[in-house]
Amino acid sequence: MPSADSRTRSSCDTAAPESAGIGGLESSSKHTPRPYPANSVPVDASTAEPLSIARRPRSAAAAEARVGSRRLGLVVFASGAAALATEISASRLLAPYFGASTVVWANIIGLILVYLSVGYWLGGKLADRRPDPRLLGSLVLAAGVFIAATPFVARPLLDLALRGFDALSVGAVAGSFFAALGLFAVPITLLGMVSPFAIRLALVDVREAGQVAGRLYALSTVGSILGTFVSALVTIEAFGTERTMVGTAALLAFAAALLLGRRALLPAALVAALLLVPPGAVKHTSGLLFETESPYQYVSVVRQSDGSRVLELNEGLVAHSTWRRGTVLTGGYWDLFLLLPPLLDRPPERMLVIGNAGGTVGRAYGRFWPRVQIDGVELDPAVTRAARRFLGLGDNPRLHVITGDGRPYLELTKRRYDLVVVDAYRQPYIPFYLATREFFALVREHLRPGGMVALNVAATPKDHRLSRALGTTLLSAFPQAWRWWALRFNDLLLGLDRPVSRDELLRRVARVHGRLASLVPLFRRELAPVRPSGAPLTDDRAPVEWITDRMLVEQIARGGGIDERSLPTTP
Repeated sequence: MPSADSRTRSSCDTAAPESAGIGGLESSSKHTPRPYPANSVPVDASTAEPLSIARRPRSAAAAEARVGSRRLGLVVFASGAAALATEISASRLLAPYFGASTVVWANIIGLILVYLSVGYWLGGKLADRRPDPRLLGSLVLAAGVFIAATPFVARPLLDLALRGFDALSVGAVAGSFFAALGLFAVPITLLGMVSPFAIRLALVDVREAGQVAGRLYALSTVGSILGTFVSALVTIEAFGTERTMVGTAALLAFAAALLLGRRALLPAALVAALLLVPPGAVKHTSGLLFETESPYQYVSVVRQSDGSRVLELNEGLVAHSTWRRGTVLTGGYWDLFLLLPPLLDRPPERMLVIGNAGGTVGRAYGRFWPRVQIDGVELDPAVTRAARRFLGLGDNPRLHVITGDGRPYLELTKRRYDLVVVDAYRQPYIPFYLATREFFALVREHLRPGGMVALNVAATPKDHRLSRALGTTLLSAFPQAWRWWALRFNDLLLGLDRPVSRDELLRRVARVHGRLASLVPLFRRELAPVRPSGAPLTDDRAPVEWITDRMLVEQIARGGGIDERSLPTTP
């Protein structure tokens, strides 16, 4: 006659039906534990049979787990790579319309982390309710389909955002921005569900729970690392954002086929076939002559209605360089830099331009100050290539382009200059490290005695707080600074290595003749000394983006436009 203990074990064994998992992996059904009979003795934990997800011969479970583990590992690896490749692609998809500032990146990273968190939670709950590998495969395939469709369906929303910028309609811009980010909610949430779901399927023995979870999360993280670097450094530059996203979707679709079988190969092949579709224009713009996606930004050259050409970066809200046939004058802020040489006490020999872009300033110096040797530092080689082809960058033989970042260049070079021009923007922001006390001290170290630094600083007609902040910072490194408010949206700040009176500056600039003489009355009327206001910006704290955002938001709130008046030098 069986004992009470044997009856108890037998009843428990019978109450644990088997359910097949991936490659024969099993998962337990929920059952209500039975109490020990009154005459039974509880089994000591040290001698108890190991608790497993499903009762079956350990040799069979181990063999089948190895097969399932390999497949699950590949799926988790592919999902991790796809999640980060999609995040990088999201920034590139939005950059032509919203830019690539810290604020934009914060929105992208923050919302994608939200989507992943929701996915982790949903994936765990769904896996407990229905631990079916075919369901996991369907989730991965659905994520791939959504990612493949995203670059195509996003364009109407992004075009709407572009029109919102033009009209300064805050609601349209903000709404379209979050709508575009919302396009990534479904696929990233689905990818977030993969890891907890895979852990549930792979777990055979609870004693191995930590090992299983650690292995799968390690594979997901390694995939994320590769997805980040391969997309950012290879595929986006070589094939573009659209094809990077389609390729990511194809990777997911074929990974899903490991769980769904041959029936999933057809949709995977259809997704991969989208790679054969020629990519369209990244951004639909009238008069587009050239566009490319560099590792840094979206670059385009656009022909205007008057035949001139402008260099636009990312959202294209402003022109970074311009070219007109038959003249080097523009009527824009670039012409202001042409008044710098006569402000010195000697003819300048060498000038440094940080933020060379399309070389508009250097090209104009070749016409008005042809003896000045110019070093133009430009971070993005794609901008330089576009400028040589469309913007006359090679017109001034004394302009030497240096590919690099302005501040590291100054840290490494031993050259000294008579003039340093800072016109570097990651629209609409000045890079904070080019606006600090430490940077201006570095600039002064590379000036010859009596030299000068000049900065183009964004402003609005009723708000010059960024100009005041940078002027105060200039005074922490230079004995004297001046502000020339020549345009509604641009201030020119001047930092002098040696103090010079206003009368002396006016006397020097009066020597200018020809077309540049038309700028002299504006200089005489709008030149003012910089007075310290607040604390200088430092490498530790330089809220340049915060200040700029407040200026722009308040300008929009006042109902003001962004149309700029032209200088007297307009052709």
